[in-house]
Amino acid sequence: MKPLSEHEIELSVNGRRQVVRVPARRLLSDCLRHDLAFTSTHVGCEQGTCGACTVLVDGAPMRSCLLPAVTVDGCEITTAEGCRAPDGGLGRVQRALVRCQGVQCGFCTPGMVVSIVAFLRECPRPSPEQARDAVAGVLCRCTGYQDLVAAVLHAARPDGGASG
Repeated sequence: MKPLSEHEIELSVNGRRQVVRVPARRLLSDCLRHDLAFTSTHVGCEQGTCGACTVLVDGAPMRSCLLPAVTVDGCEITTAEGCRAPDGGLGRVQRALVRCQGVQCGFCTPGMVVSIVAFLRECPRPSPEQARDAVAGVLCRCTGYQDLVAAVLHAARPDGGASG
């Protein structure tokens, strides 16, 4: 008999079905990092302020450090690892961040990647102001945001930022 404080949950993480037993108060960020080894999900503030822990839950950006894992039972979770290209290479947002020098220390990068991916699904041709708003929810201490805005606009190009 399992202890009452543990729950078996099933989620799909980056397209792969995962079944995991977690304590009732285990946060999704800890479940992803420690139970399932998806280490791109960073935890910075543990208060939902910095955005480094952002993942997509059924396509919507969410702060995984605020979500008990049991609340996402049955959901589709996408981490930065799941934002890669189908061939396993860098996805268009990841390529744009590299090309536009939007990656410095890298701590905020996973949260930034999934936030931008979700944003571009909703707003495929953003203005510079919309791009600025898209990256404002993830704190970055290194870039000054100009390179991040440029990366959003680059990734939004019709060719997906593949050229120039």
